[in-house]
Amino acid sequence: MSDLVIYNTLSRQKEKFEPLHPPFTGLYVCGPTVYSDAHLGHARPAITFDLLFRYLRHLGYKVRYVRNITDVGHLENDADTGRDKIAKTALIEQIEPMEVVQRYTDNYHRNMDELNVLKPSIEPRASGHIPEQQEMVARILESGYAYISNGSVYFDVEKYNALYHYGKLSGRILEDLQATTRELEGQEEKRNPFDFALWKKAGPEHIMRWKSPWSEGFPGWHLECSTMSTKYLGNVFDIHGGGMDLLFPHHECEIAQSRIATGQDSVRYWMHNNLITINGQKMGKSLGNAVTLDQIFAGDHPLLEQAYDPMTIRFFILQAHYRSTLDFSNEALQASEKGLARLFKAQSLIGRLPLSEDTSLDIPAWESRCFDALNDDLNTPVMIAHLFDMVRQINLVSDGRERISADDRDHLGRMFGIFVTGILGLETDSSGLAEAVLLPKVVDLLLDVRREVKKNKDFNLSDRIRDDLGKIGITVKDRGDGADWEIT
Repeated sequence: MSDLVIYNTLSRQKEKFEPLHPPFTGLYVCGPTVYSDAHLGHARPAITFDLLFRYLRHLGYKVRYVRNITDVGHLENDADTGRDKIAKTALIEQIEPMEVVQRYTDNYHRNMDELNVLKPSIEPRASGHIPEQQEMVARILESGYAYISNGSVYFDVEKYNALYHYGKLSGRILEDLQATTRELEGQEEKRNPFDFALWKKAGPEHIMRWKSPWSEGFPGWHLECSTMSTKYLGNVFDIHGGGMDLLFPHHECEIAQSRIATGQDSVRYWMHNNLITINGQKMGKSLGNAVTLDQIFAGDHPLLEQAYDPMTIRFFILQAHYRSTLDFSNEALQASEKGLARLFKAQSLIGRLPLSEDTSLDIPAWESRCFDALNDDLNTPVMIAHLFDMVRQINLVSDGRERISADDRDHLGRMFGIFVTGILGLETDSSGLAEAVLLPKVVDLLLDVRREVKKNKDFNLSDRIRDDLGKIGITVKDRGDGADWEIT
């Protein structure tokens, strides 16, 4: 159906996307753990796979997009020790764990709406799939690739690795893991320190617990994604996505337990977005350097000089390729804000461009270049560069130095809308961004007033309008039949 090529983390190369059951496409993405406010690092996978979701649908695929909510079983570290993060927050705030879940799930959804991230087709919660997770544990036990120890159930990585490659996604070798994995306190019940929990017996301090054949406890963190992805997309599905930080151990463990539970490799294409960094260091709550989305939207953070609109944040993320690291700074957000304003201004100009009998722009070639960039592993930086090439040409048409016919102007307007709004998801009518639509109209209105003022030879007022606009970052350039302007 398309020429879309995506980078498969498993094969470590770009592959043409061919769905298992065309036109149906199954897409599963690891969603948030809802124990704190969403930060900028959470926005990147959401926007990356929203872009993929939008583009697959544009290409005509029927996409079932599943994005989970982790509301149980996520431990303080990945060594199966400590307290569930949600339960920890509940104890600190002296509320029920599910109150924590509801509060931060609602906040996450609000932030996603602000970022214009489309809702997934299905958004299952781990706590709502305890029976299915227990069934998967039972199947793995029955196969002989798991063992019970003191009421907990662990996956036997060494036995699995004897027939399959544990580490094939991340490139790790089990022998190297054996040499470097340290013994952790409370891990004596494991046969090997790199074995991971399928089910954990709950200690006295653990609030969230369920009855099972093995103990009263809770599922391991890795189990939920294998369970819910195969439940809603089948034992084999097309694409599994998530952040690069989940590649090991989370996705590696998923591959192993799904292979044993279903008898086959469940995922055909693995896709991972890279990290957002601050001064070269990964952004994360555990590192104490996370900037929440609410802080960015309110400008309430020491690193920020102002508040930034959600569409500026979306544009900032899309300007980098999803597999590249992206470094956060106030200066980078300011540059994104100005670039986005230029893009929206050009879009608003299209419908008012002066018409000619013919067209000097090669709009089909431009359109093809934009699609070529998207088909090349969602190369949004190149696509956005092509959009700005057209912004320059739109301004030339507006100045009378290029020509466009009525039909081509209509076609350009439609395609600009498809690329900017439909695929990139950049909306000028999002909350707080009305100025991106109103600004060109307001400035044009002021310049119309200035033109009348100049006709009346009130040059002092004319100069004042021009100079005052310059003070707020809008440069007015006079020309023979009027004036043009740009944000500087």
